[in-house]
Amino acid sequence: MMSLEQMEGIIEAVLFTMGDSVEAGKLADAIEQDVDTTVKIVHNLMDKYESENRGIRIIELENSFQLCTKQEYYDALIRVCSQPRRYTLTDAALETLSIIAYKQPVTKIEIENIRGVNSDRAVSKLVELGLVKEVGRLDAPGRPMLFGTTEDFLRSFGVQSIDELPTISEDMVEQYKEEAELELASESFDADNQEDSDGQITLGI
Repeated sequence: MMSLEQMEGIIEAVLFTMGDSVEAGKLADAIEQDVDTTVKIVHNLMDKYESENRGIRIIELENSFQLCTKQEYYDALIRVCSQPRRYTLTDAALETLSIIAYKQPVTKIEIENIRGVNSDRAVSKLVELGLVKEVGRLDAPGRPMLFGTTEDFLRSFGVQSIDELPTISEDMVEQYKEEAELELASESFDADNQEDSDGQITLGI
């Protein structure tokens, strides 16, 4: 029977080697334990990393775990390696992302009904950035695509699951509609330069 140290070592080795998130069930298979026991061991490792102030940490993403560096060491990392990929979200893209996050799975038509404007460009940009993906098709005439958020979305916004997102109010939905109407009415709106507009948010992984 493996000791706790051996099981922790195996989990670290798997997470380090994979580089991406690993489902709890796969970690359980690696250490030959049930999922609940495995999750407890991983949580113990997470606490150990924090208490020892290490440069790495384990993050939990829904039912999976990933080994990554701590954000506070970002400045030191970029001195010796290429700067991590960063991208900018405009107000339109951020509104669209918010709708998808809270209403998923959701069709493009549903997004446009909430925003009141065409959202093709915003959805395409979010898919391109890896924050949104196609998760299926609606069982309706035309079988429109259904969209949902990705693990990159969870990592970028620092949440373990969509259940941790703050509650959105009806007032916020109305605000999105008003902002979308202003966007549609603005004659000076330039789609090609939208990423350089005010009110944008920059994310990095």
